[in-house]
Amino acid sequence: MADALLGPAEIRELAARLGVAPTKKLGQNFVHDPNTVRRIVAAAGLTAADVVLEVGPGLGSLTLGLLGAAAHVHAVEIDPVLAAALPATVGERSDAGKLTVHPADALKVTAGLFQPAPTMLVANLPYNVAVPVVLHLLAVLPTLRGGLVMVQKEVADRLVAGPGSKVYGVPSVKLAWYAESRAAGRVPPAVFWPVPNVDSGLVAFTRRELDCDVPRGVVFQVVDAAFAQRRKTLRAALAGWAGGAAAAERMLLAAGVEPQARGESLTVREFAAVAAAAISLGHGGKLSATGRRHGEVDS
Repeated sequence: MADALLGPAEIRELAARLGVAPTKKLGQNFVHDPNTVRRIVAAAGLTAADVVLEVGPGLGSLTLGLLGAAAHVHAVEIDPVLAAALPATVGERSDAGKLTVHPADALKVTAGLFQPAPTMLVANLPYNVAVPVVLHLLAVLPTLRGGLVMVQKEVADRLVAGPGSKVYGVPSVKLAWYAESRAAGRVPPAVFWPVPNVDSGLVAFTRRELDCDVPRGVVFQVVDAAFAQRRKTLRAALAGWAGGAAAAERMLLAAGVEPQARGESLTVREFAAVAAAAISLGHGGKLSATGRRHGEVDS
């Protein structure tokens, strides 16, 4: 595995050969440090039977490391030039038979695209779409048992934050709906090309069931409303969504939540309790059987 990984010289030579220049639009920062790749693969805790989903493989640095540790890798790449070049890069250094490249937008993929079904998400995610990508994949791929993603350090902090933290917010609660998460280390800018002006962070997560039968769509509506005005009390913040402050207060009291509390103090289970109370009391607008307002798509 060590000899197969790409170093700084190989990364630049490969990019030059393909005529590729990293773009901010696609959030491209390519890892060129083999030790960082080894560290990510080790931290992911993969088994030889795992099927890995990698988003944004770029020139293939992390892909090569994952192929040495897993049964199969699905690589989703939105850049058509990079997607087309990846099989040849892998074929020169590893077993290309274990790789499936999907030229696609990760925000639009569905479970039917992947055979065999992915069990782990391991990726260096583009900073500009990291949170939506993680949440979308957890929603559409129930076979994912967990994962490890590298994101901007500020985003990593938000994803793993707990109630009461200054950075606890919508990403924290929505990830907690699907999984338990933890910080898995910091990654310095120097291991990327081009060098970003921020540190990156590793976030590890393990899927678990909340034992909750409230539709996700309703819970996420409550979360969005609570943090849209995070300085306000929940009574005030949820008033518009619930149909008035009095209605919001009845809903919160029915859920066992103090109306003067703020969203940043609630756990995901408490948000689910508020959503359940909303359904019971008929608040929150016209909800369909799936828990969405009519015409609404889940985050």
